[in-house]
Amino acid sequence: MDLLTQTPAAPYAWSLVLSGGVVIASIVPLGAARSQANFTMSDMKAPRAMFERLPAWGQRASWAHQNSFEAFTLHAPAALLALIAVLQMGPLSGLALPAALLQPVLRLVYLPAYIANVPPLRGLCWAGALSCTGILYLEGLRALIAAA
Repeated sequence: MDLLTQTPAAPYAWSLVLSGGVVIASIVPLGAARSQANFTMSDMKAPRAMFERLPAWGQRASWAHQNSFEAFTLHAPAALLALIAVLQMGPLSGLALPAALLQPVLRLVYLPAYIANVPPLRGLCWAGALSCTGILYLEGLRALIAAA
């Protein structure tokens, strides 16, 4: 057995961890943009005030970073719900497993698509990742309601 399937709950735990990793990864291009805008320690007084100094790609990196937090706050409860459902009821049916693993991948692809200003790819990644989160909510709730 590999690391992702050692237990039925492992993919949902990995989804949660990897989604958090995407938030951390979104800091890298933002840091590069701030460096290009000559970020100094005095900017720490109001780090968002330097937004206008960022290059266009850096502004998109900032928005992508903020959007990563928004996506994580939606996905984390869904992954936890699926994790709890699996621990209580056993493996989930349907698309829950592929959705759990695909969501962080789509969000990771979303970052360069946003920063490079590729709207069709960005939109597909956003919609796909949001759909994956929705699937986790549905499958987790379905399992817990069926058990009640």
